[in-house]
Amino acid sequence: MPPRTPGMPGSDIPEADDFTRPYWQAAAEGRLLVRRCRACARAHHYPREFCPHCWSEDVGWERASGRATLYTWSVVHRNDLPPFGERVPYTAAVVDLAEGPRMMTEVVDCPEAELRVGMALSADFRRTGDPVWAVPVFRPA
Repeated sequence: MPPRTPGMPGSDIPEADDFTRPYWQAAAEGRLLVRRCRACARAHHYPREFCPHCWSEDVGWERASGRATLYTWSVVHRNDLPPFGERVPYTAAVVDLAEGPRMMTEVVDCPEAELRVGMALSADFRRTGDPVWAVPVFRPA
């Protein structure tokens, strides 16, 4: 499979900018980051420059534990958009991170019949064609 260019159509990799670069660099190193507000102490994901709970701009990066529980999922059997069509069927999911926020992701290495709300998951990273890029996914803990 040819490498995918971040931010280009047909890519599952967003384009990094100065703000999100720490998140993507950590993912490439096998670490999941979340943002935590220093004003209200709540974590959030996806990364934003302000707290979506109290609107404070006093937020910073924090390493997440990588632990999560399955909130909901959908097994995708058809997707004509590259590169997703190459992976069908796959499990699109929403997980509750141990730090509090919910995250959209993919559950891997788990048969559909074994998926359960509340099941324990752990973060892993799908490497892409470019070794610098990795996308967080979750597998059964």
